[in-house]
Amino acid sequence: MSKRILVAQGGGPTAVINQTLAGVVLEARRVDAQVYGARHGVRGIVNEDLVDLTKETPTHLERVAATPAAALGSTRDKPDAEYCRRIFAVLAAHDIGHFLYIGGNDSADTVRIVAEQAAAAGYPLRAIHIPKTIDNDLVGNDHTPGFPSAARFVVQAYAGANLDNAALPGVYVGVVMGRHAGFLTAAAALARKFPDDGPHLVYLPERVFEPERFLADVQAVYERHGRCVVAASEGIHDAAGTPIVTRLAASVEQDAHGNVQLSGTGALADLLCEQIKTQLAIKRVRGDTFGYLQRSFLGCVSDVDRREAREVGEKAVQFALAATGAAQGSVAIRRVGDYAVDLVLQPLAAVAGKTRVMEDEFINAQGNGVTPAFHAYLRPLLGGGLPEVHRLRSNPVAKVLAAAPAA
Repeated sequence: MSKRILVAQGGGPTAVINQTLAGVVLEARRVDAQVYGARHGVRGIVNEDLVDLTKETPTHLERVAATPAAALGSTRDKPDAEYCRRIFAVLAAHDIGHFLYIGGNDSADTVRIVAEQAAAAGYPLRAIHIPKTIDNDLVGNDHTPGFPSAARFVVQAYAGANLDNAALPGVYVGVVMGRHAGFLTAAAALARKFPDDGPHLVYLPERVFEPERFLADVQAVYERHGRCVVAASEGIHDAAGTPIVTRLAASVEQDAHGNVQLSGTGALADLLCEQIKTQLAIKRVRGDTFGYLQRSFLGCVSDVDRREAREVGEKAVQFALAATGAAQGSVAIRRVGDYAVDLVLQPLAAVAGKTRVMEDEFINAQGNGVTPAFHAYLRPLLGGGLPEVHRLRSNPVAKVLAAAPAA
């Protein structure tokens, strides 16, 4: 079997996905294996749009590694049998025996399809999925590269939004990415430093969203603090499982894997803000949709995430080259101790097309916040050097006019 490796990137970009790419290239170079890259995922394979990554200098690779988003470009294509046949024709033409795909659960499913079709076609291929997703929803992983840096962004963004809201009190609603898993939205809770800091309410797709209860929660917080900061996942849904945001859309867009587009629109934030204004008669209500900002925000990277993203790329090469015959699997991060990780190879069937959601122990009983267990889970992933917020000490000056008796 040829030692030539083909690597590609799929799905949504992250702040550290290029660290994984660099890990693949540099580890392959260490063992004298040649590495090609496919532009825009599996689509680049069928288009024979390949680049020789072995020719990149280590210095330049490190610069690319420190740059967010997918340096090779990405895709959400889902291959079928004919698509795979074209993939194998290109792989054979370039004497490629190893396929490494960096991506989330849909990308893992793509690797599964390619591996199964390769076996059926008799093409000798070692296919390895390398984890990546800000949603943190890969089964069998403690967490996934990309999530800690995106969570760091959410923490810092909410710390700033809370300061803004305290200066000019009202209600603020921020909508964070998360289709089925609320990990990223839940990260907002770690923005709190003082007891009255926001977000005061956190709504996750793991729980049914009830508009009436939401309004009652907002009203209670507003009466207690004179303001309210809300973090809501884009995937919050009603009892039937219908995303709240789709109530507003005349039509919905779906990708090749059947996912309804939830990002790229401010409709959910607008809907929640309008309900607060009309139902609670609160005048100052503002909403934001974090959207794509949280995925590849420049300069907001967890050092833990940076290191682990590099390591999963290195480990994928080791798994691929150490195997005998055709092999497949998905690299997974497992937590050990406090804090360390092991990297293992799990079967593709364990992760492909499946979705991990937040564990019940991470969500409070009211369904509008998180527990200390979630704080303990996330804190070591955020890395060091988070900015801190401070308040003026209270040194009030005694009133003169108010204390004087009326004439």
